[in-house]
Amino acid sequence: MARLVPRSLLGQVMLILALGLLVGQAISGVLLLRAAEQRRDTAVVNQLALRIVTADERGAMRRAMRDARRAERGLPPMPAMRPGAGGIEAAVSSPLLPGERRAPRYEAALREVLAEQGIAPRSIVITTRLAGEDPLVIARPRLQQRIDPDGWRERRIAVAGIERQDGSGWIVVRQPLPPRGQRVIGTIVFQTLVIFAVLFALLAFALRRMTRPLAELTARLGDEAHRPGEAPLVEERGPADMRALIAAYNAMETRIAALLDEKDVMLGAIGHDLKTPLAALRVRIESVPDEVQRQRMAQGIEDITRTLDDILELARVGKSAEAPERTDLAALVGAVVGEYEDMGQPVELGEAPKMALALRPTQLRRALRNLIDNALRYGGYARVEIVSEKDATIIRIDDGGPGIPPSQIAAMMEPFSRGEASRNRATGGAGLGLTLARAIAQQHGGDLVLANRPEGGLRAEMRLPR
Repeated sequence: MARLVPRSLLGQVMLILALGLLVGQAISGVLLLRAAEQRRDTAVVNQLALRIVTADERGAMRRAMRDARRAERGLPPMPAMRPGAGGIEAAVSSPLLPGERRAPRYEAALREVLAEQGIAPRSIVITTRLAGEDPLVIARPRLQQRIDPDGWRERRIAVAGIERQDGSGWIVVRQPLPPRGQRVIGTIVFQTLVIFAVLFALLAFALRRMTRPLAELTARLGDEAHRPGEAPLVEERGPADMRALIAAYNAMETRIAALLDEKDVMLGAIGHDLKTPLAALRVRIESVPDEVQRQRMAQGIEDITRTLDDILELARVGKSAEAPERTDLAALVGAVVGEYEDMGQPVELGEAPKMALALRPTQLRRALRNLIDNALRYGGYARVEIVSEKDATIIRIDDGGPGIPPSQIAAMMEPFSRGEASRNRATGGAGLGLTLARAIAQQHGGDLVLANRPEGGLRAEMRLPR
């Protein structure tokens, strides 16, 4: 179900509009059909009442004249009316056939109409049936033609029986029922389609005008994350609130860029100011007569210099002057592994299919060396391979060490965090290797993932987008 729901703002607004319009049109359709049914019922009742009043008036006048003439001749009265004339007949009992149901709403409405005409029948019975099931219609071809020349058997008719007040018999009339509201349904469907077309066109135009600046702002945020300071600021356009949002973002980005520039200048100055006295110390320790102390001092200076280089490199990752270039990843990884093999280090290259990616080779080599050094330091050996997935290319480094407790994996990615508490490079370094590797992976649009292998050891995966 979640796949059917659009994720974009435009798609969700259009979906909500469509659902709201469908619900509104459904309610409107029900009300229109009800109104059409009421008009249909009113028309049927009025026609029945008209036929009853007409039949009653004509019947009374004709019966009085006919009975007077027959009385002059000494003859008995004739029946009240000729059966079947225009679907009207006189009956001695209710017209309700066995198994038929009465229509109370028709009966109540007809009683009100007849009362307005001064007619108060003893009882009223109304039912509906197919014309092909009505005995009088079956026997009267002319009546069939009046109902429907072609499909009279399938037409429904209303049959109303009115019992005279004096109990002398029933007047039975028939009225074809109008077809149900197919036209109303067609009108509602056509109206819905027109509303959909007009509203969707206008709304799509308006929403695209509003969401296009938002999409540009989103793209700019992604560019700023991967290429800080390289993409131009977003143009302020769209509705007033959108322009205000873009203006606020541009101001924030400008301020952040200024802070980053100040940070770079400050780090450059710190690096210069620290490296100068460190270089002087290297010269001065040569005068120390104790060889052991001199070596310890030189190692301490070297540790400080390397830590400083790592800090400066980490600070420069997001501001690298190196442009991405199309690079054979397998060749790059193979060259780094070859360096360790030449030094006699236990580093093995596994599967490495050739593939070209847009990379910053110098930085990626630095990240790869950090991960291999980490594997050698804690795991004794490193196995490097390249794995290709649908959406990512993975540089995988496995080792045979004890791994990392799952609760500490996230913390190991933070600067100056490491498994061994000291800062001695012989036992682990300053704790910036994984942080720097992750920063380089993220600059390429990927990430660094650490996980313990089921067979033992740690697996580091640098995931790069295809």
